Amino acid sequence: MRALLLAVGILAVLLGAWWICQGTGLVPVGFMANQMQWAYRGIGLVVGGIIVAVISRRI
Repeated sequence: MRALLLAVGILAVLLGAWWICQGTGLVPVGFMANQMQWAYRGIGLVVGGIIVAVISRRI
């Protein structure tokens, strides 16, 4: 359970970082390019992933 939560947290952080890069135009590929709502969603996903990873370390 602990390893699964940690993996989910890490994947969420990585996916959120990708969304931030696409939303801000750093990686102008795909339909999310230069659309700030994806950057905001990415920030939320990164924060959520960090929370899940920290919780997994404390279980």
